[in-house]
Amino acid sequence: MKKLILFSFLALGLVFTTEATAQKFSGLDKSPADIASYPTSYREADKSVRVVYSRPQLKGRSLSELAPAGKVWRTGANEAAEITFYKDATFGGKAVKAGTYSLFTIPGDSEWTVILNSNLNQWGAYSYDSAADVTRVTGGVSTDSESLEAFSIAYKDVDGGAHMVMGWGTTRVAVPVSF
Repeated sequence: MKKLILFSFLALGLVFTTEATAQKFSGLDKSPADIASYPTSYREADKSVRVVYSRPQLKGRSLSELAPAGKVWRTGANEAAEITFYKDATFGGKAVKAGTYSLFTIPGDSEWTVILNSNLNQWGAYSYDSAADVTRVTGGVSTDSESLEAFSIAYKDVDGGAHMVMGWGTTRVAVPVSF
């Protein structure tokens, strides 16, 4: 009889404990995170660089509303994008040591300023501190006939390395990278 009572209490406790610890998961993020790496082939395990960023969408808005010209932008959505160089590199013509940096941009009409900053784990550009800039380079602006709804970063092979290409709407910004 004591065993039956004990078993009943344990079973009842298990039911309530399981329900009390059930995990609630949030829905999908409206600006999902993505990763762009080089070399781009998933078969190539020895990566040289990787960018982790979130992908905001235009949703009827203009690029200039979301990433205003002349103002520091977090280069995506949510947390500031982070770029990891797995080996020393040349980024936009400037030497960069292997490591992880926050990636900020300042949009412009004919070129964007692309910033590598040593402060990590930043939400947006609200606490951006130019004193922590490691380097600033420029990326040329071009336009494409294809419009991208979601902000995107990809790598394009070129002689002597690659271009990190940022695209949104019909705007494309390319920064040369070599290792």
